[in-house]
Amino acid sequence: MTDYKTIAESKNYIVLDKYTPDDQVNESYQSENDLERELISDLQNQGYEYVADLNTPDKMLSNVRKQLQTLNDVVFSDGEWQRFVETYLDKPGDNIIDKTRKIHDDHIFDFVFDDGHIQNIHLLDKHNIHRNICQVIRQFEQTGTHKNRYDVTILVNGLPLVQIELKKRGVAIREAFNQVHRYSKESFNSENSLYKYLQLFVISNGTDTRYFANTTQRNKNSFDFTMNWAKADNSLIKDLQDFTATFFQKSTLLNVLLHYSVFDVSDTLLVMRPYQIAATERILWKIKSSYEAKHWSKPESGGFIWHTTGSGKTLTSFKAARLATELDFIDKVFFVVDRKDLDYQTMKEYQRFSPDSVNGSDSTAGLKKNLDKDDNKIIVTTIQKLNNLMKSEGDLAIYNRQVVFIFDECHRSQFGEAQKNLKKKFKRFYQFGFTGTPIFPQNALGAETTASVFGRELHSYVITDAIRDEKVLKFKVDYNDVRPKFKAIESEQDEKKLNAAENEQALLHPERIREVSQYILNNFRQKTHRLQASANGFNAMFAVSSVDAAKLYYESLNQLQADSEKPLKIATIFSFAANEEQDAVGDILDESFDVSAMNSSAKEFLSSAIADYNAFFKSNYSVDSKGFQSYYRDLAKRVKAKDIDLLIVVGMFLTGFDAPTLNPCSWIKTCVSTG
Repeated sequence: MTDYKTIAESKNYIVLDKYTPDDQVNESYQSENDLERELISDLQNQGYEYVADLNTPDKMLSNVRKQLQTLNDVVFSDGEWQRFVETYLDKPGDNIIDKTRKIHDDHIFDFVFDDGHIQNIHLLDKHNIHRNICQVIRQFEQTGTHKNRYDVTILVNGLPLVQIELKKRGVAIREAFNQVHRYSKESFNSENSLYKYLQLFVISNGTDTRYFANTTQRNKNSFDFTMNWAKADNSLIKDLQDFTATFFQKSTLLNVLLHYSVFDVSDTLLVMRPYQIAATERILWKIKSSYEAKHWSKPESGGFIWHTTGSGKTLTSFKAARLATELDFIDKVFFVVDRKDLDYQTMKEYQRFSPDSVNGSDSTAGLKKNLDKDDNKIIVTTIQKLNNLMKSEGDLAIYNRQVVFIFDECHRSQFGEAQKNLKKKFKRFYQFGFTGTPIFPQNALGAETTASVFGRELHSYVITDAIRDEKVLKFKVDYNDVRPKFKAIESEQDEKKLNAAENEQALLHPERIREVSQYILNNFRQKTHRLQASANGFNAMFAVSSVDAAKLYYESLNQLQADSEKPLKIATIFSFAANEEQDAVGDILDESFDVSAMNSSAKEFLSSAIADYNAFFKSNYSVDSKGFQSYYRDLAKRVKAKDIDLLIVVGMFLTGFDAPTLNPCSWIKTCVSTG
């Protein structure tokens, strides 16, 4: 249909660079029935087969048999088909989780036919997605605790994978959302219901259209997790006709269902947002195009992704890594973080999506050993361990193989010795970086920029996009300038002329520390929404500039609340090497958990803070290497669970508790300025 020829403008991607909305979009009154008929007509024009009389469970099962026979080039006898249904397709007792697992992990079944031969029966063809047959039906009737009639269902190989619920223009889209949940309770999941195979819901009132996963997690299954489709520039595609022309284009929908969804180990179905898909697509495109041009190991063969904190970067990087491993010519994919603390967090997050997909390593020797493993292709490591490997191993087979590097927070990993060694050692690599704060020429201070190291920007989704889409918390800044009160303690009255030592002395003056601490205690419950007794509220993070500042604030806060009936539970965390000088601008030192790496003052303070922590939670952690790692891991869990009220962190260590571990929607990072 000529109206939708714009779809072909981007042959490489399903998230379009360009899409021109249909000028004929109908914004006048349409009944729900009119909207439904128009949708089906548009789907037919895009190659879907409309099956007008398929409206009962028996007819659906008969249609599944026909489509699976075509897909697998087999013919089931009646007895064989009945046995296939009862032992696999609609096995008694199967729930939504079981059916979803068959779509994602168990879509091939070894079936023994009556004559004794065994054949793989595919529910879906994930390698050649265009072999899958797409159909559309309407007004399907099914009875559970109540009898329901569904608006529009999209079938893939006869299985209902997408349910579309419509409301007429002018009716709140949330009404369609509520209807989906009512059907989920009343009939979708009734016994012998193939609607347990549903993967996606689409809701629309004509002018606003959204999609979301059929997840079993109630806390995830809220209206806040619905998503609009969008173009590559993050401009939203909301009208139903435009959504149909883009998202429901068959190759797009099949890719979303089969490639851009994750069924994780907690049995939660995650469907990627358009900006996550766009970033993943562009990474894969760059790898393939650079390989075909034999143009590797240069900035032009890679790129960077500018995605804001809290936007789901871990899922995006995981999917990009997993799909990169499926490229025949790629031998290994390294996901590189820049500190040992994050190594643990990232491993846990990656294992959440797929426990068998990742090799971690506790040491440089462990990293070398994992390079020889063939059980999977993804290795999570730190830049420090990777750099030590490159310095200690002059000749490894991996240096000459096709390798993808994906850097977490690439602005922290782009300078210094490690980057130079990587370019010297690895002969055929493709390098990509994720960052929420790229370095541009205007803020590079004469050093390298993100683009000069990693290549051009491949995709961006910045904080303004995320706030507009309501996918991260909004910013609310309260600025309290306490400096005028302490002018008397400054030897130089002109702030601009203050040297670093004088400035630090002023900032850490006991009166100033006490003033800021008292403000925090006075306002904590209001700022974290805990004023009402029943309010769960948030916890908070207090970022300071040095270990000395952390010590002073920790002691001041605890002293001021010594007589409180309900004192705040305060904890702290910092890196042993946080304040050591770097060899060169941007160099990242290898952080050791050996106590010898910490000066005596810092060690004494951290020991005292951990002792307080042990008293809080009846634990037994310490500052030795293993004890500190265990303390860190337990602290991460307790901050996430809001067992800790206020966490004091030092400078760069702030990112150690970034979005991959702690959902920014479940807590507040309250960073109180010390300047």
